[in-house]
Amino acid sequence: HFLLHACKLGCHGFTQISSQHLEPGQKSLMLLCGLTNVDRTTTQPEPMVDKEEPLFSSLDIFLFTLIIGLVIYWFMNRKKPEPIPEFKKAPTTRETSFIEKMKKMGKNIIVFYGSQTGTAEEFANRLSKDAQRYGMKGMAADPEEYDMGELSRLSEINNSLAIFCMATYGEGDPTDNAQDFYDWLQENDDENLSGLNYTVFALGNKTYEHYNAMGKYVDKRLEELGATRIFDLGLGDDDGNLEEDFVSWREQFWPAVCEHFGVEALGDESSIRQYELKEHPDINMNKVYTGEIGRLKSFETQKPPFDSKNPFLAPVTVNRKLNKGGDRHLMHLELDITGSKIRYESGDHVAVFPTNDPALVKRLGEILGVNLDTVISLNNLDEESNKKHPFPCPTTYHTALTHYLDITHPPRTNVLYELAQYATDPKEQENMRKMASSSPEGKALYQSWVLDASRNIVAILEDLPSLRPPIDHLCELLPRLQARYYSIASSSKVHPNSIHICAVVVEYKTKTGRINKGVATNWLKNKVVTDNGYKSTVPMYIRKSQFRLPFKATNPVIMIGPGTGIAPFMGFIQERGWLKEQGKEVGETVMYFGCRHKNEDYLYQEELEEAESNGVLTKLNVAFSRDQEHKVYVQHLLRNNKEELWKLIHTQNAHIYICGDARNMAKDVQTAFHDIAEDLGNMTRTQATDYIKKLMTKGRYSQDVWS
Repeated sequence: HFLLHACKLGCHGFTQISSQHLEPGQKSLMLLCGLTNVDRTTTQPEPMVDKEEPLFSSLDIFLFTLIIGLVIYWFMNRKKPEPIPEFKKAPTTRETSFIEKMKKMGKNIIVFYGSQTGTAEEFANRLSKDAQRYGMKGMAADPEEYDMGELSRLSEINNSLAIFCMATYGEGDPTDNAQDFYDWLQENDDENLSGLNYTVFALGNKTYEHYNAMGKYVDKRLEELGATRIFDLGLGDDDGNLEEDFVSWREQFWPAVCEHFGVEALGDESSIRQYELKEHPDINMNKVYTGEIGRLKSFETQKPPFDSKNPFLAPVTVNRKLNKGGDRHLMHLELDITGSKIRYESGDHVAVFPTNDPALVKRLGEILGVNLDTVISLNNLDEESNKKHPFPCPTTYHTALTHYLDITHPPRTNVLYELAQYATDPKEQENMRKMASSSPEGKALYQSWVLDASRNIVAILEDLPSLRPPIDHLCELLPRLQARYYSIASSSKVHPNSIHICAVVVEYKTKTGRINKGVATNWLKNKVVTDNGYKSTVPMYIRKSQFRLPFKATNPVIMIGPGTGIAPFMGFIQERGWLKEQGKEVGETVMYFGCRHKNEDYLYQEELEEAESNGVLTKLNVAFSRDQEHKVYVQHLLRNNKEELWKLIHTQNAHIYICGDARNMAKDVQTAFHDIAEDLGNMTRTQATDYIKKLMTKGRYSQDVWS
């Protein structure tokens, strides 16, 4: 109490206290409190005494010593604070120098892939495995993970070669993982790649305007920087037969490599396993992946930011059928993103991670006679590889076949080739090997028996009764199940916490009489809003798009989106309506929609007609293709309104947007615009074509199409 009192006095400036008012021991406390200016004189005269009283009594000295001792004891024995760690960059397990990694692992071939859906990565892995058959050692590599500025150093490795499997995304864009590499190629004009041997295989789709643009650019740019092309650019067309294009190119590529480097094939055509199986009979199930894409338990404890490695589990709040009749199922879903910190813009894509049909998974387990609940890991035999497992491990066969592996698409020829060894019937084995070859007969057999008949792996196993491969090898060979992308059918200005999807359920009968179902659309169809009290959720993330409304709201927009191609335009219409509500001046907003029958599949009819009635849509044009004797499509309506359209485009700076089918509709619409420019712009066909191309370059003619 005294100590507190003394400290208070000290704080208030009372620095002089007479010693006569201090009890024994209090002087010591005063000294410890920092009140060192204690007056040693009295304030009143005292009677003379024979002996002067000592300044400190023996009690003062004892207490002072005791306190000092306690302070020293406390100081010496107090819990020392944890040292603050120096956050030096921890040694990463991921080597960013592919040159050092190749030297360390004795590799001389590196296969870079630019992949959005996994196909280019799959081709890269096949090429890196091929190298072993020629006495060389290859590795597949994601350009996003390495310093691509090291390409000039590849000459430090004898007989070195860089192969690039480059897919083109959207309207001639690089894939997400190749964006940095693309930027590097564009920015480094003074780079000297004279010691680099390379070749490129490009993956694209001829129905798109910028067919294989990324692969063509990489091939041309590397040559400009001084690199040596050792084999011609390969062009893969996914609208035709991408697998056949790749196999044909590969069959000619390896002999060219042998000739260039003076090596020979080893003649070893046996299957080369990349992973080894390990079963976990007694593992703690909390350490087992149950469908997560990246971090274990990420679906239980959600943490932003959300992306392709860490999707957000969005609850489904609306799932309704859009069409009023017909034999198809068109649906509208709404996903709740409240609290996720996810942001999107009109025109962006939502990527969803679907799961396979449980009946298909169960059937696969029955055919192969395995317990699908067995917990396993597939571990890379190459311990230095960045890719430790083909999918998240440890997990069960059931989870792998449900969440991680594509069991619905017809398998590629390399899968048939590797599985052929397990067919005990010589005829079946011969046919499988033939389909995997590059011979005309083999290609024709693969086209008719696998692709045209839409045989997935389950159908192949059912129709080849002697083929019973080990399930672990099958899991190694099957490609990863990929995310599916949908144009977002809402505006974040109107629906900041909700993302809308518009899709048609895919279901058809194959030539073998089987019913094939689209993986994602059937999965989404079954996402009921509440399932036994639980909210149905969809793992999702946002992929940014260049499909954007004009910066100036006063620019007119012309939107052409038949069928589910209307999706992004619902977002555009909502946004233009919101801008009008904010008092902004908004240019003309014109919509061209098409469907089969007005009374069956006129999607969002009420919303569109309301938008037209309140002036958000300046004009709504709808083509019902089958409601009359002659089919009428959106391109016919465009030609009918050519004067009005030409005025908007040529004099009012209108932006044109097309969404939907790339193979037919987008081409026919583009032809219609060529006709309009030629007719009303007094142009030749070449000039009209160039005019539309310039609109594309300026960002005034945008497409969000698929085939």
